[in-house]
Amino acid sequence: MKSHQTSGLIGAGFGVFFVQANAGALPPAVAVPLRLLAIFAFVWLFIALRRSRVPAADAADAPAPRRFGRGYLLVVAAEVVVVAAGLFVINRLLHVPRATVGWIALIVGLHFFGLAAVWRMPSLRLLAAAMSACGAAGLVLAACGCSAAVIAAVAGVTPGALLLGSVWWSVRTAARSAGSPARPDRA
Repeated sequence: MKSHQTSGLIGAGFGVFFVQANAGALPPAVAVPLRLLAIFAFVWLFIALRRSRVPAADAADAPAPRRFGRGYLLVVAAEVVVVAAGLFVINRLLHVPRATVGWIALIVGLHFFGLAAVWRMPSLRLLAAAMSACGAAGLVLAACGCSAAVIAAVAGVTPGALLLGSVWWSVRTAARSAGSPARPDRA
């Protein structure tokens, strides 16, 4: 797999994980269809990514920058450390376990700002801002004592949908720039 395919697969994987991990707090009539839809979206994106052509930037004669080099590793390492430290504070010191979903979404969102800089992909800033806003809203909702279902929908399911949608958008954009429709059966 090429680096754009791998990064898309990682994003889609985390998207489906966000939905699966958080939909359980919702009523079953909502949770089950959301979980099935997320799985369907992941499978569709997996097929679309496997069949996608190399984006024009990767196909150029100039060597493409490495997506999973040192900068990527530093951003992800910082993300892991900040998530772990925050979870310790939230659970052990503040005793507000409902805030963990918001914290994770906030930090995952912020890490996309770092990836946007490292990968020179300003388009990731929109995803970063949207996910960070969901995470911040989840923290506020937890501080206000809202139900786990509301927090999970805002700070868990919505960021999962944003991740899946972002990967879909990148597949669609790549397919259009390559001159083919964004359908996995034709990509």
